[in-house]
Amino acid sequence: MTTSRFVFDVDERTFPEIVLGNSQRYPVLVDFWAAWCAPCRMLAPILDKLAEEFAGGFVVAKVNTDEERQLAAQYGVQSLPTVKVFRNGAVVEEFLGAQPEGAIRQLLDRHVERESDRVRAEATVLHGQGKTGEAIERLRGARAMDPANERVTLDLANMLLLGGALSEAEELLHGLPANRQPDPDVVELLTRLKFARIVATAPPTAELEDRIARDPKDYEARYGLGAGKALAGDYEAAMEHFLNIMRGSRTFREDAGRERLVDVFTLIGDKDPALVGRYRASMSSLLY
Repeated sequence: MTTSRFVFDVDERTFPEIVLGNSQRYPVLVDFWAAWCAPCRMLAPILDKLAEEFAGGFVVAKVNTDEERQLAAQYGVQSLPTVKVFRNGAVVEEFLGAQPEGAIRQLLDRHVERESDRVRAEATVLHGQGKTGEAIERLRGARAMDPANERVTLDLANMLLLGGALSEAEELLHGLPANRQPDPDVVELLTRLKFARIVATAPPTAELEDRIARDPKDYEARYGLGAGKALAGDYEAAMEHFLNIMRGSRTFREDAGRERLVDVFTLIGDKDPALVGRYRASMSSLLY
């Protein structure tokens, strides 16, 4: 028997209402378990704790597979514990085995909508209206209200970066848990921050372009202009500048042309593999 108001025992009769019905309103984590299963006993208190903490952001439905063999077979359960996340009547994610609390929190972050997420959406609208300062203040409030929502931290860091508050943005990103640092969204923001710092100390774009027109080997100007192009999403132009630096001087800022070229690859990610492949080949031809 369950004792939490957010954790329910379900069977074949109650599954449609408690799981499928409720999943139209919020995520339902279905925990397929058995009394003899030691990992199930390890997982259960973690799910109970998180369900209480999220206070209705999701619910847990527990299926005793020894008693509900038909349900377990219907959903392809082959090992215990198996946890399936239901949303809008369908399974949207699952995991096997007794996962650590941190991993389950990350899963919940992908599916549970919080009040702070509503503020995030409002901040995005404000930024689109040119009210970045107001958006930042809304996100500060959301972060104070829900410090565990790392999506708010990432949005706030992004807005601060756009607003030029680079040190505060960097502090927020480095303050995220160590296991989040390698995540693509964090790496992308840190990479953009790197380019933003270059742009912040570089002359205006028009001056950089004029310097390059007068002296194509003005690598300092190319470095600043390439960073600006990368920040603006003009990745091919940025890579041309950094590749030009590589061709002309591998010693410029200790091979900064190559390093920034790799940073642009990071920003592009898997959005344009052909473009990355072409410039990676050009870079390799200069290395070997």
